[in-house]
Amino acid sequence: MSDQVLGPGPHTRVRRLPEKARYDEVTVNEILDEARFCTLAGVVDGLAMALPTLHAREGRTVYLHGSQSNALMKSVLEAGRACLSVTIYDGLRLARSGFESSIAYRSVVVVGAIERVEDQHEKGRVLDLFVDAVLPGRLAEVRPMTDQEQRLTMVLALKIEEASAKVSSGPTEDPDEDKALHIWSGVIPARLSFGAPVPSRDGAMADDSIVLPQSVQRLLGNSW
Repeated sequence: MSDQVLGPGPHTRVRRLPEKARYDEVTVNEILDEARFCTLAGVVDGLAMALPTLHAREGRTVYLHGSQSNALMKSVLEAGRACLSVTIYDGLRLARSGFESSIAYRSVVVVGAIERVEDQHEKGRVLDLFVDAVLPGRLAEVRPMTDQEQRLTMVLALKIEEASAKVSSGPTEDPDEDKALHIWSGVIPARLSFGAPVPSRDGAMADDSIVLPQSVQRLLGNSW
């Protein structure tokens, strides 16, 4: 990973609580890669809109995919530039007052030029990248994408030109006059967890002859 600084840029400078800002590429990439989805922003028919969608990062490019008819994606393509954000919820930071209480989180805002991936070989490679980005190892377990499925899918490449991260963590920051109050304060961590797999009951899966794949076992910590 690079220690390159990606900001602050004109669109990504953190103005509220700037002490929480991070502009280094390592932090930005770590948050982008850990986040389960992103939100793409754009304007459709004069209305600002936001679209939650999956993403996959490779170097300084964030890939997005969706329907060929997706209005917001077509809008950002026409604009030639786009903004996306991700947020990871890490828990509650409970102070002795509601005003000082907050959440623990890590977030990133990215701005850059965006274009459609037209080359079919590259498009197929990126769509395969998405499969393993969602669940590492899954690509080797599923059938290949068909030409028709590829034609139905739009793939966009957003070049990271500027970015900022914001990290809120650690103990609460109560004012001195609150610290003597007989009120509990502290941090409650949160994390994403996965439940017991629920298998399909159709086709070859109907007779329980297919074992849980390695990708899912790794996801669940080999506990199933």
